[in-house]
Amino acid sequence: MALRLYDTKTATVRDFVPMEPGRVSLYYCGATVQGRPHVGHVRSAVAFDILVRWLEHTGFAVTSVRNVTDIDDKILEKAAASCAADFAGGADGADPAHEPWFALAYRFEQAFHAAYDALGVRRPTCEPRATGHMTEMFALVRRLIEAGHAYPAEDGSGDVYFDVRSWPAYGELTRQAVEDMQDAPDAGPRGKRDPRDFALWKGHKGGEPETAAWDSPWGRGRPGWHLECSAMATKYLGSTFDIHGGGLDLRFPHHENELAQSSAAGDGFARHWLHNGMVTYEGEKMSKSVGNTISPDEMLAAARPTAVRYFLGQAQYRSPLDYRPGALQEAEAAVERIETFLARAVETLGEDAVAAAAQQVPGEFSAAMDDDLNVPAALAALHETVRAGNTALDEGAADVAAARAAAVRTMVSVLGLDDVPEAGSGAESAEHTALAALVDGLLAERAEAKAEQNFARADAIRDRLAAAGVMIEDSREGSRWSLPKEARRG
Repeated sequence: MALRLYDTKTATVRDFVPMEPGRVSLYYCGATVQGRPHVGHVRSAVAFDILVRWLEHTGFAVTSVRNVTDIDDKILEKAAASCAADFAGGADGADPAHEPWFALAYRFEQAFHAAYDALGVRRPTCEPRATGHMTEMFALVRRLIEAGHAYPAEDGSGDVYFDVRSWPAYGELTRQAVEDMQDAPDAGPRGKRDPRDFALWKGHKGGEPETAAWDSPWGRGRPGWHLECSAMATKYLGSTFDIHGGGLDLRFPHHENELAQSSAAGDGFARHWLHNGMVTYEGEKMSKSVGNTISPDEMLAAARPTAVRYFLGQAQYRSPLDYRPGALQEAEAAVERIETFLARAVETLGEDAVAAAAQQVPGEFSAAMDDDLNVPAALAALHETVRAGNTALDEGAADVAAARAAAVRTMVSVLGLDDVPEAGSGAESAEHTALAALVDGLLAERAEAKAEQNFARADAIRDRLAAAGVMIEDSREGSRWSLPKEARRG
């Protein structure tokens, strides 16, 4: 079965056929670094990380580009506000009363990287910043003006606008007529031919930092948001590339405007458009004013990073992902079932036996992933393989169990659940090693006591470990120990 993906532009699920056999070019919108990441940002990053991993698993070489919008109205507004509440009181080392816009942008860029890294989202092939691509933006604006699809404002503002009426296909991504669209909110109507014309270049305004302006053929100023992505995508992927992605909220106006300006300039641009769904809270849109929000930091404080990653990736990417109290605990339990089986397989069969087994995923898993990245069905195949693997271990079918464990490892890797950094690195890892030596010693004493039929002593050791928070599981292969998830999080 060939990979099939939903294309927003055609509103159909269709075969994905890359321009170049064996290679895929992907651009997806990253952060506008005006504040700390919210859960929608990380959900999108996890969704596209899973896409890249599946493409690579099936043999494609992937060039992925995820931009950083580091100059934007909102970034300048946040820096100008100098509001301690906006910057967490400077608790992360910033001085909110004297922070330049570029320092704010860089600080929050690092916060996004920290969130991505914590959830095992791999870095893209390239992660360009908008401020580093003025030359490419100037060239694109010139092409649009020369083609009659853009014009400098006649009010002397230094703004340059895209003329939406000059491009008959405007609205094709979201299937809207120009007359039904809202006015472009990125600049005032003064100097525009049509209130829906959007800014390609914004002339420098009084009161704005001098550092937030660049010399251009149309005067000092800065780029419009939409122009940035078109220039960066084609810079690194060429005038035509395979996939453009992002959150559902970016379809209009951002992606609609990207498509219009790039096509009007003569670029083929994206051949396939993918958009991931939003995150809701008990079925309702998340809103700070309502108080029904949860941040990535709050999630990571409530559950292990692997469980948070599992939760964020478990829905089909186009579907809404609904958060509710208890959702992370359910994800934690699912992850623990997988981990317990893999640990049991290695303990029973040995690492060499598991590593040597053919690491082929079940056909049901492949079919699910090829079906527009149907992760729920893929997870069902993963958990069924875990169940079958446990049964094989119970029955002493070593070869079958090893094959199941190898397949589980591969599926876990495709879903990115093995790349998540967990507590237990560095100093904590040394602490765990010391704890393991002590617990393993007591378990050896317990096994000896049971062999001597000294069950009172064996029970006393078990109770002693339980009192210390160590859980013991007895099986035909011997005894295993673990810590409850609350203890592992410290």
